[in-house]
Amino acid sequence: MRLSKLIAFAAALLLWSGAARAQQVSVIKFPELQKRLSRQNDTTYVVNFWATWCAPCVKELPAFDQLSTTYAGKKVKVLLVSMDYASQLDKKVKPFVLRRELKSEVVLLNETDPNTYLEKVDPKWSGALPFTMIWNGKKSKRATFEREFTPAELTAEIKKFLL
Repeated sequence: MRLSKLIAFAAALLLWSGAARAQQVSVIKFPELQKRLSRQNDTTYVVNFWATWCAPCVKELPAFDQLSTTYAGKKVKVLLVSMDYASQLDKKVKPFVLRRELKSEVVLLNETDPNTYLEKVDPKWSGALPFTMIWNGKKSKRATFEREFTPAELTAEIKKFLL
C-alpha cells in the first residue's frame, strides 16, 4: 500500500514538473521578436522558425535543440519560433514541446498576417518552413536558410560563425 502511494506521488511529481516546463512557451508579437533579431553583441544567435504540422521542421528540431547542449557555456543562443496558431498553444504546441523534451527556448509568434513581418525578418523569405537565421551582430555575420538541415550541415554553419 505504501509503495503504491509513493509511486503515485512520484508519477504526479513527474507530470507536474513536465507541465511546468511545457508552460515555458511564451506567446510573443513580432515587435518583441524583432528586438531579439537585431541584437548587436558577440553572441551567435540561431533562430529556427518551425511548426508542429511541418514534417521537415519536426525532423530537424533535435539538431537545433542539441546546439544548446553542445555549445553550453559558449556564446550561442537558440530560439525556436513556433509558427502555429496561438489558439493551438495549449492543445498542440505545449504538449509537443513536453513530448520532445525541448531544452531550447521556445516562443510562439502570434501574428495572423505573414505579409506584415516576412520581409522584415528577411527580404528573401517566401514564408516557407523551416526557415533558419543565424547571426552574430558584433562580427557582422548573418545567414538565412529556407530549407531543412541535417545535424552535420547545421553544425558546419554554426562553426562558420564561431571562427
